[in-house]
Amino acid sequence: MGTSFAVVLVFVGCCSNVVFLELLVREFPGCGNIVTFAQFLFIALEGFIFETSFGRKKPAIPVRNYVFMVTMFFTVSVINNYALNFNISMPLHMIFRSGSLIANMIMGIIILKKRYSASKYLSIALVSAGIFICTIMSAKQVNVAKEGSEEQGFYAFVHWLIGIGMLTFALLMSARMGIFQETLYKQYGKHSKEALFYNHCLPLPGFLLLSTDIYKHCVLFNQSTPVVIPVVGLAIPIMWLYLLINIITQYVCIRGVFILTTECASLTVTLVVTLRKFLSLIFSIIYFQNPFTAWHWVGTAVVFLGTLLYTEVWSSVQAALRGPTDKDKKAE
Repeated sequence: MGTSFAVVLVFVGCCSNVVFLELLVREFPGCGNIVTFAQFLFIALEGFIFETSFGRKKPAIPVRNYVFMVTMFFTVSVINNYALNFNISMPLHMIFRSGSLIANMIMGIIILKKRYSASKYLSIALVSAGIFICTIMSAKQVNVAKEGSEEQGFYAFVHWLIGIGMLTFALLMSARMGIFQETLYKQYGKHSKEALFYNHCLPLPGFLLLSTDIYKHCVLFNQSTPVVIPVVGLAIPIMWLYLLINIITQYVCIRGVFILTTECASLTVTLVVTLRKFLSLIFSIIYFQNPFTAWHWVGTAVVFLGTLLYTEVWSSVQAALRGPTDKDKKAE
């Protein structure tokens, strides 16, 4: 029951979150900072009330460790959202972030000196190839879309390259953060809800650096078309409504993933999250009519094939189809 409920939360919460994020970005492409701030503030308030009991509960992991982890988490979140300002489409954004599993593996090889099987290295090649195909196709679309003067086309392409660089940096930084979390949990035990709170609470002062941009978008949101909320009869600007729903769906998504991590194997969690990303991508392409060529489909398929290969889904399915082994029968 708990697992099924968690899967529903992940799919409904995360897919809805992508929809409302795209609605916000389409109207105001530079609204990434206000979206990030609102999400962090909401999750920090919820954690302060329910996880720390209004600050009375002491953390199991020393705060100094959280400060280092939070610096990386804040940087990744801000850069990921800010990259949308640089001609990065939502489908490409989602495809790039699908490489997080492989990025974590690469950082594990470099930092922890881990060694993997041949199938794992093949999965790295597939995901890298898939992201490369989608990136090259998106680069061509940027050039076509900005066909004005040669100078305008070159500026748009450089602008897009900066966005790609930001996404790459955020992907590797996120993987580095994952390794740091792994070593931290080995030392102090798993405290996912506590980490969720501190990851969202400690960075809040950092948003002072972005206060001018956040205030500018508050003004822009206030000027958006007002809509009436049926039940309460209250009229609010539509962009604030989109932001509110985005925050709630983000929280539902994170809660669903948290329940899965406590009740399922990591393979199951990875598979559910991967399938969710794929569905979000398909929905974004169909509903918002985002440009997506046959080569984009090829690249996307290769990315998800590589991810599934990494998680060894095929081996698990074959084992399930074969039924219990002789060892299992003897144990019975």
